[in-house]
Amino acid sequence: MAETPTLDPSGTTAAVIVTHKRVELLRNSLEQVVNQTHPVDWVIVVDNGCEDEVRELVEKLAGERAVYLPSRTNLGGAGGFAYGFLHALALGADAIWCADDDGRPADHGVLEELYRVAGREGLHEVSPVVANIDDPQRLAFPLRQGVVWRRRRDELEGDFLPGIASLFNGALISAAAMERIGVPDYRLFIRGDEVEYHRRLKQSGLKFGTALTTAYVHPDGSGEFHPILGGKAHAQFPDNETKRFFTYRNRGYIINQRGMKQMKLQEVVRFGWFFLIQRKNPQEFRNWLSLLRRGAREDFRRP
Repeated sequence: MAETPTLDPSGTTAAVIVTHKRVELLRNSLEQVVNQTHPVDWVIVVDNGCEDEVRELVEKLAGERAVYLPSRTNLGGAGGFAYGFLHALALGADAIWCADDDGRPADHGVLEELYRVAGREGLHEVSPVVANIDDPQRLAFPLRQGVVWRRRRDELEGDFLPGIASLFNGALISAAAMERIGVPDYRLFIRGDEVEYHRRLKQSGLKFGTALTTAYVHPDGSGEFHPILGGKAHAQFPDNETKRFFTYRNRGYIINQRGMKQMKLQEVVRFGWFFLIQRKNPQEFRNWLSLLRRGAREDFRRP
């Protein structure tokens, strides 16, 4: 069987951005994407809000490269990226570069640097560091290096982190890799879709990782991740009930998939500690467990 081709800078690249009623934030993202030193061939914007203002902005900034995909159904992040990825593949793109509307590449050289690192390491997927948009020396989400969780860029060691990726925040993925891992699962809607996609990438045996030499800036999300066990682990606790529903329900599905057996035990230990010992709230633990079981049953009804 032929080996899966790695990322090739001489091939075509489609940028895929998913948006929903945040046209001004989208403008900031597009302005960086369309002006990369390694140009993209198509700028695909999936508009879950189906707004004329978004179409006009995309056509103005991307010109002939613009591909506007309106959706009268809110597909969420997972469905939006699935729609955009499939469209990019249908156009013949050799690689897909992911972005969202509230984040953006840190500078005009991000895509070029991603291709450089991918070529050096022989990668099928490569991600930039996801930095805090208000303080780029801080990470937008905690990042594990070895057994240590990092919260600042200057704490990271080396220039490449193998086997770890942030897949919808500036990730560059080869079309050939998508033949192996597919596209995101629409049923997950929001929350967990990136974790599940990462699981597939890891199970595929393809080479991937994070380039520590370049960044994608994003609003801070580290506040959801609460240190436990003396900072050796984290428990995710979003700030509202809707986010918690999708986070925990979808997690219940993910940890019951192939390759996640070890994660199941870790999940019970981490959240048992968080809810019962740290928060001293048995009802929250019961609610968490109930949502986890819904996900395990593949009950994807929305509240």
